[in-house]
Amino acid sequence: MSRRVLLAVLCLFATLAHAGGDDDVLARGARDGNAPAWEIAAVTPAGWTRDCCTYARAIGVDAVLYQGEWSGKPQRVMVLNVSPRKLPTLAAEVQADRTRYLQHDPKGKASGFAVRHPGMPCEATVYQGSDRVDDVVVFCDPGQASGVRLSWSMAFDAADPSRRALLDAFMQVVVASHYVVSPVHGG
Repeated sequence: MSRRVLLAVLCLFATLAHAGGDDDVLARGARDGNAPAWEIAAVTPAGWTRDCCTYARAIGVDAVLYQGEWSGKPQRVMVLNVSPRKLPTLAAEVQADRTRYLQHDPKGKASGFAVRHPGMPCEATVYQGSDRVDDVVVFCDPGQASGVRLSWSMAFDAADPSRRALLDAFMQVVVASHYVVSPVHGG
């Protein structure tokens, strides 16, 4: 085997080991009744900072990803929430979220689009707020046995010139994220 091929194989194994390794775990949750302990793994885009334990806890979510320094503003922050399954279907969860949003902002607009997640069903909504701040929210369902649903969200100014790049980075994180029963935390 040539050195070049050997180096390529070693790089591939290192990449695969990292992709499935503990370094990708973004958030963890403990066993809750019949729901097993869980982990959400996600690859962080270059230039973004992962946080599960400082700013995320301060704002009451499971994890955040942000660029640069933490500003405390909701714009340009990817937010992960993992919550107990409350409604019977993913569609009902999405509809309840839309109803809450439009009750809060009757002049706002909501439009949905399909998300092709390889491991679980997901549905997205883009909210255009009358305050000129837009939000994208994606709900994902890791299955009945999990006892939870995930939601990823990000807000951005409607006129943000980086909107397309932000949405691309956000959707890459969402589609690459995955739920696993935690082998370490009581799963």
